[in-house]
Amino acid sequence: MGLLALVEDRPTPKAVYNWRVYTCAAVASWASCMIGYDSAFIGTTLALPSFTSEFKFADMSPEHLALVKANIVSVYQAGAFFGSFGAYASSYYLGRRKSLLIWVLVFILGAGLMLGANGDRGLGLIIGGRVLAGLGVGGASNMVPIYISELAPPAIRGRLVGIYELGWQIGGLVGFWINYGLTETMEPSHKQWIIPFAVQLIPAGGLLLGAVWMKESPRWLFSKGKREQAMQNLCWIRNLPADDLYIVEEVAAIDAQIEYDRIHIGAGFWKPFAALRQPKVLWRFFLGGMLFLWQNGSGINAINYYSPTVFKSIGIQGTNTGFLTTGIFGVVKTVVTVIWLLYLIDRLGRRNLLMIGAAGGSLCMWFIGAYIKLSDPTTNQKNTKLSSGGIAAIFFFYLWTAFYTPSWNGTPWVINSEMFSQNTRSLGQASAAANNWFWNFIISRFTPQMFLKMGYGVYFFFASLMILSIPFVWFLIPETKSIPLEHMDELFEIKPIHRANRILMQRLREQEEEFRHDAEGAGLTIEKTKNEEQIENV
Repeated sequence: MGLLALVEDRPTPKAVYNWRVYTCAAVASWASCMIGYDSAFIGTTLALPSFTSEFKFADMSPEHLALVKANIVSVYQAGAFFGSFGAYASSYYLGRRKSLLIWVLVFILGAGLMLGANGDRGLGLIIGGRVLAGLGVGGASNMVPIYISELAPPAIRGRLVGIYELGWQIGGLVGFWINYGLTETMEPSHKQWIIPFAVQLIPAGGLLLGAVWMKESPRWLFSKGKREQAMQNLCWIRNLPADDLYIVEEVAAIDAQIEYDRIHIGAGFWKPFAALRQPKVLWRFFLGGMLFLWQNGSGINAINYYSPTVFKSIGIQGTNTGFLTTGIFGVVKTVVTVIWLLYLIDRLGRRNLLMIGAAGGSLCMWFIGAYIKLSDPTTNQKNTKLSSGGIAAIFFFYLWTAFYTPSWNGTPWVINSEMFSQNTRSLGQASAAANNWFWNFIISRFTPQMFLKMGYGVYFFFASLMILSIPFVWFLIPETKSIPLEHMDELFEIKPIHRANRILMQRLREQEEEFRHDAEGAGLTIEKTKNEEQIENV
């Protein structure tokens, strides 16, 4: 099998894998570019001499400065937490596409507020603007994975949702490098630090323009009874006529799932909340939230938001050197993300990636913590060159990046975008995104204090959490690759967990053969009735 070979749940026309579905995913992923940039640029901007000078950081005590930095960073996550739930309401009433338009406008308003800050006005506009920007990215982080997963053919769903993660890394790459470029090319000034804040508007503008072209999710339209528009959008995205057997089969499965949800969950804004009384629904919400606890427990956001502090703890000295090291970190993440979305996510699978990434990443963190404990590089301020141990620690840091990026960086987003049924998907993704931003907030809020109090122990803390995530995944998370969205309920009922994917894929192939045999010469109504009966019997 070639590099890009696909594992399909049923025979799929080549026309399904067309430019339209990839372009819709790429356009929606402008949202993740804006999220990734916003997450990355703030840490190095807070370390710019022009920024620290204008806002008089040198006059603050270490404890007060740590609190100020933590507040600037963490209010963004606090806003994103509430934006995640706000997107549930907007998507229920307005759909996925219009929701994206609303939340990107909120983000643009917040980014504009930040541009009004200066030394005389203080940090208030930056903090207020980051709250609004956080609301915007929280809403977008809910909507984009759902939108892409609902458009995607099962065989490339991981790859397409992976484009969302790639956008995050590209935005982060620019965010990590921009301040290195500014310190090399501009003298310290107000303009020097305001430029990184202004660049936030570029990906937001790209999403705003692209959302005008995007098609609404056919699955959302079907769920709202807008069948004519849903069929038009689905046929356009699949590049197939309405009477093609692939379209007939997909519509039959969507209708059956909607009917199943209507009976067992119910239609209406509050019904998904009521469904949480069902243990099997609540369990999946718990699993989705825990994935983001383990993701943030890896230490990634401590590094994203406070990379100069992290590299200083290893022994990197000088503002430009720290920015350069941070920039290389962004390059490694982006390159590995491309490999992840093109090959690993839909071939190696979600479960294997998470467990391998956690095991390898934990070993790297143990080494870095041990090096800092034994050598205490921050006390050696005279020698500006790294020791051989310091070079090894930097190597293991980048090795940790290579383990983490294709595993815990984007895979929890993929799993959460596909593991919920149609009626609970929006609320489930809202819960998952809110969990991400909640744990993100906790880490970003307390990382400066953790480095002050714990030192090398911070790395041991993250290493321990990565180890604990392995049994969680093995015993509780089934493999979701190649499973159609309408069969996720069935997947989560199969035991043992580690064999669920294999068992269900075999079952689906048998059902597929029976369906196509019975569908010869039959019309759309017969297909729908047949498939509804099959799913209800399951």
